[in-house]
Amino acid sequence: MNQRWNALLKGLAAIGAVFVICISLGRIIGIGSETLGDIAREYPQPTVAPEYGGNAQGDSSDGSQIGGNTQDGGSDGSQIGGNTQDGGSDGAQIEGNAPGNSSDGAQNGAREPVGNSPSDVPGSQNAAYDIENPTGDAWASGKDIVTDNLQNMTESDGGLSLAGLSLNGESMADARITWEEGFYYEPLSQELVDYITGVSYPNDLEKPAITVEDLCYLHVLYRDFEGNSAEGELICNQAIAQDLVEIFHELYKAEYQIERIRLIDVYGGDDDLSMTDNNTSCFNYRIVAGSSSLSRHAYGLAIDINPLYNPYITYNKDHTINVSPEAGEDYADRSKAFPYKIDEEDLCYRLFKEHGFSWGGDWNSCKDYQHFQKIP
Repeated sequence: MNQRWNALLKGLAAIGAVFVICISLGRIIGIGSETLGDIAREYPQPTVAPEYGGNAQGDSSDGSQIGGNTQDGGSDGSQIGGNTQDGGSDGAQIEGNAPGNSSDGAQNGAREPVGNSPSDVPGSQNAAYDIENPTGDAWASGKDIVTDNLQNMTESDGGLSLAGLSLNGESMADARITWEEGFYYEPLSQELVDYITGVSYPNDLEKPAITVEDLCYLHVLYRDFEGNSAEGELICNQAIAQDLVEIFHELYKAEYQIERIRLIDVYGGDDDLSMTDNNTSCFNYRIVAGSSSLSRHAYGLAIDINPLYNPYITYNKDHTINVSPEAGEDYADRSKAFPYKIDEEDLCYRLFKEHGFSWGGDWNSCKDYQHFQKIP
């Protein structure tokens, strides 16, 4: 009798041990399945923006040069300081040496790697326009948030101040690709093409490196620095349009704050003015000063996020630094905690990296914390 009782107790103990192990494994798996959006909603950005003011800034972006230092425009940000280096994933080389693929070009000096036009810039028949819209319960809660905010928007939210939105109107609606309500992209209307021609797009080139058919108009929603819902617009390359609507939709759901998103044409195509105003922007057809090489922004393949709080920094031989924009000098020390800072823990960083973009903050010889680019 005792032997049977002991065997029963051992069996129950074994079953209990298996049950505890199964619960532990389930918790581990559940933690691993947490999405970036879930994490972001648990830890939203601060809503108080530090005051600032200051001077016009230099053009930041993906591989600029100041004070004679050059750097690569790729994902690995190899060393510079007069030495040539690889241009990242596309093997470009930098300014002053054998030509490679260019990065972001400055209007106030040669501040970035330069090179020939990339051969992999997509044509006007890019497959991005064939992407099917996602469906399913996974997007239901986010869609409800977007719909409610659209219904509550007023003219004071900037809905009628968007040049691209006004010019495109519904004329390109038949070719529109909608991710969620308020987040879509479509070809440029002739009215919008006329608006940007001579400003962000050249009007005097026989064979531009990218045509207006390669570009698209992108409309998004975002949270401004007061936490209010606002409309934003970008012009970008078709190849990254789907990435951008997905990324900005996630940022919006997480209440990630961006001060403004306007076309660079509002600033006369002047990146200094745009970035000093902390404007998030993408396309601007321009060359690197002192060269004939185009920036990544010229292909609509790069974007700068909250540039004032995420400046472009280069290092001089005398151990001093150059900060662009100058008004962003207070945010050059990335060891400090302040709102709107992009770092490796930031949701914006993680989403762009998840979509295959490289970040200027990963470069070794200089840092461009606002800048993300993708080589399709």
